[in-house]
Amino acid sequence: SSTLFASLVIRGLALGALNTKTQRNFLTREVKMAFALSSILSVAGFLRASLFGTPFPEAIAVTVSLYVIVFTSICLGAVLPLGLKRIGVDPAHSSTTIQVLMDILGVMLTVIFSALLLDTSVGKFLISRLTATSPY
Repeated sequence: SSTLFASLVIRGLALGALNTKTQRNFLTREVKMAFALSSILSVAGFLRASLFGTPFPEAIAVTVSLYVIVFTSICLGAVLPLGLKRIGVDPAHSSTTIQVLMDILGVMLTVIFSALLLDTSVGKFLISRLTATSPY
């Protein structure tokens, strides 16, 4: 998804449709899109995890990770080409950069959120509230 959004930004920059006057509206629309797509995909991810018998705490960890990864991916896809253009680098380089960044960030975010939700007392407390059972 990040490469698609980067391509839209690059195309807008090349055609002159995306400029300093239209950037704010564009970025606002992209953040709204990021919230919507993240929500839809995380619900789908949770349903898939549940259907395959993934334990509830792990399904929650995967769902939260998926939400953050998709949201981050879309936002990076919208912002990185603009940032590269601002510093004088060809915005077309953002597509491959985003792919590498999201591969690394995806793994890191999954590990971080899984550790936070599954291995900390706060995470266990939150999961217990969702499942209405004691964490101990």
